[in-house]
Amino acid sequence: MKARYIRVSTLNQKIERQLERQYSAEKIYIDKISGSIPFNQRPSAKELLNDIGKSEIHYISVSSIDRLGRNTLDVLQTIEKLHKSNICLKVDNLGLESLVEGKENPTFKLIISVLANIGEMERNSILERQREGIQIAKINGTYKGRLKDTAESTEEFLAKYPTVINYLKRKNPPTIIEIAKLTDCSKNTVQKVKNKIKAFVI
Repeated sequence: MKARYIRVSTLNQKIERQLERQYSAEKIYIDKISGSIPFNQRPSAKELLNDIGKSEIHYISVSSIDRLGRNTLDVLQTIEKLHKSNICLKVDNLGLESLVEGKENPTFKLIISVLANIGEMERNSILERQREGIQIAKINGTYKGRLKDTAESTEEFLAKYPTVINYLKRKNPPTIIEIAKLTDCSKNTVQKVKNKIKAFVI
């Protein structure tokens, strides 16, 4: 069976663009989670890897390589795992397959290595600009966060922590401490998210 892996970073992002080249026979796996989370730690990606282990999947498509992740090493390790199971990966926007007649495609490997590095650099650059902007705002006295006495809705709060929510909604979720480490959040934040989703339908 063929599969299509889809990833968006937040709960409110749309997936239609990644479905443009979908084939009717494809099994769809969707993660709404940060690309910084290792592939094998994402709920739907883990399901996909499990189905590969059961020989149910032999071909995977993604719309672009950054759907696999934003960490170069993790992307390359994921592709290597797929090849060990003789799984061919198709990247739609490149029109390339990772295997040709069962052998590794050298052109694919070269291009993917470059693109994965660029993707990671872009993400790091964005984060750095955010940190610099906040620091400058603090120095200028213009960064105050949310205004005092203004309430943040439950929906607004939960929208900031899609990765935490993904872990909490698993059938067998990690502990609060484990989720905090995986998502780089405080234990109090994870507990607050857990408390809020109990009373809010996502």
